[in-house]
Amino acid sequence: MSRRAKSQPLADPLIEAPGASEEWSRRYGQAVMNTFGPPQAVFVRGQGVKLWDADGKEYLDLLAGIAVNTLGQAHPKVLEAVESQLATLGHVSNFFATPPQVQLAERLAAMATRNQPDTGAKVFFANSGAEANETAFKLTRLTGRTKVVAMEGSFHGRTMGALALTHKAQYREPFEPLPGVVEFVPYGDCDALRKAVDDATAAVVIEPIQGENGVVVPPAGFLADARQATREVGALLWLDEVQSGMGRTGTWLASEPSGVTGDIVTLAKALGNGFPIGACVATGPAADLFGPGMHGNTFGGNPVAAAAGLAVIDTIESEGLMARSDELGRHLAERLEDLMLYEIAGCRGAGLLRGIVLNRDIAPELAKAALEEGFVVNAPRANVLRLTPPLIVTAGQLDGFIDALPGLLRRFA
Repeated sequence: MSRRAKSQPLADPLIEAPGASEEWSRRYGQAVMNTFGPPQAVFVRGQGVKLWDADGKEYLDLLAGIAVNTLGQAHPKVLEAVESQLATLGHVSNFFATPPQVQLAERLAAMATRNQPDTGAKVFFANSGAEANETAFKLTRLTGRTKVVAMEGSFHGRTMGALALTHKAQYREPFEPLPGVVEFVPYGDCDALRKAVDDATAAVVIEPIQGENGVVVPPAGFLADARQATREVGALLWLDEVQSGMGRTGTWLASEPSGVTGDIVTLAKALGNGFPIGACVATGPAADLFGPGMHGNTFGGNPVAAAAGLAVIDTIESEGLMARSDELGRHLAERLEDLMLYEIAGCRGAGLLRGIVLNRDIAPELAKAALEEGFVVNAPRANVLRLTPPLIVTAGQLDGFIDALPGLLRRFA
């Protein structure tokens, strides 16, 4: 491509032609802040579980925008809901209410209290998981306490408050001092948790499955222990279900099988199937801690985003996608076990939130090799591949990736 051609904008932003990805990547580097490094690919369209890049290459999407596109790309129910709502009422601010906002709040309140149906709940809408967690962090301050107990290996977002609760030093240190009094304890260690929770504790924040830490599942009883420890001192139990919620693990919330109800539950990602939305759900007395003027959000509860959320919930229910997620997750784990490859130490997680644990620190290179072969996965840790495909993925599509794994791993022999 000539210098002159490179300086000209592409005529069609969805062009699929040789060299188009290189051109878009060049322009990306000039126009977008360097927080993610060079793009791994330039995607221009998608359908279901398939993606196509600017060069026309097809991919199987086993990441779903990091657990976001739970119904895949261009799902007709979401399209219909968003287009219809946008043509009816797009935005009015939170000085006013809209039916989709109220209806979605009712559905999420019921979702967060399935283990205790008689517990009241209320919802604050935001635009992302980090904003939902920032809301929850502010809510904990209204207990009159400031200490929060968080988990080692945790990830709650990149805003200043959410970052204060995120354990990874690489994320935290450039922005210190961070808000709050935060004490980190080992994830899944009931004794350490009980020692940390005291009369100064406002809340304990836990991801029922730690996605960014490599899809780590706590031991049985950990959430119940946390519930008991917080109850004994009058602290809040805050469950961050941003990545694990919305049916991905086989139930609406990954915490649901534990029998535990959080005082606060945060949601985002899959809730909008790609349309930006987050939610902080508070239950019981915590639901009434906020008063007028204490918090706000210009776009939170936007009727278009709420319509997308309602369409996601309705479709997951009507198509039985939670049971499907559980079934396909088990299928995936069994296929990996049958491979008996030395490089694979195991598969952990629940439903279609899965981490393939490797015996060597080759996951980033393996994810890159998979992308070259047309599979979108990622490596949250050096020895873990993460799979969070759309819940509409088929067993055959998962098998295609599993069948390709031995060849991919042979590259690193």
